Amino acid sequence: MRLEGKVAVISGGGSGIGAATARRLASEGARIVVTGRREGPLAEVADETNGVAIPGDVVEPGHAEATVAAALDAFGGLDICVANAGVGFGGTAADVTDEQWQRTLDVNVTGAMRLARASIPEMAARGAGSIVLVSSVSGVVSSPSSAAYVASKAALIGLAVSIAVDHAAAGIRCNALCPGWVRTAMGDDAMDELAAERGIDREAAYALGTATIPMRRAASAEEIAACAAFLASDDASYVTGTTLFADGGLLAIDPGGLAFERP
Repeated sequence: MRLEGKVAVISGGGSGIGAATARRLASEGARIVVTGRREGPLAEVADETNGVAIPGDVVEPGHAEATVAAALDAFGGLDICVANAGVGFGGTAADVTDEQWQRTLDVNVTGAMRLARASIPEMAARGAGSIVLVSSVSGVVSSPSSAAYVASKAALIGLAVSIAVDHAAAGIRCNALCPGWVRTAMGDDAMDELAAERGIDREAAYALGTATIPMRRAASAEEIAACAAFLASDDASYVTGTTLFADGGLLAIDPGGLAFERP
């Protein structure tokens, strides 16, 4: 197994992409520490993966350090950090509230930075490590009324590049993983809003939301987890400072060219 003997911390690990990543890394031999705000789901993932659950909010001072300390106490080191915790609020730059803006940046960017910051010295002590920052296609393109979310996801791409440059000499790699639509609770919530607006059900909303994606569907959380596992593994040993888009071909499309698509 390509992650045998590795130790991983995963934020936002109680559901969605985080939970799927915990399961995937564990299936490849990694020892798992998951953190997140909801104790019940987090404990279930820890039980499934024979891992450790550290409940808490990534914005809490000291939480990142406590999560890394738990990895050291339970498994003796740290090799992989997957910063996946995220929130999303609507709103344009003209109407997003200060509270929504700050919460989005605190969770999506500052929380990821703190977990990476706490992880880097322990990885350096082992002479190697991989950090995966879960961003989004929204880091490079925007849906309407998503100012805070888009800004936060773009910041993660910049953070990944900075970490990659600064810490490569210590054997630490850092990459951004940018999913498109994924069937998670967050994705379902967005599609339920669309469904309510259009008078359709969730499945019809997913079909509508992915109609212009070449693969014509959303990803599963497991498909994104497989990408995280690749970036975490030695199969990606010469991959750092890059952005992996897992979007079903979304960004390959020229929107203006869709008018010329043959039925």
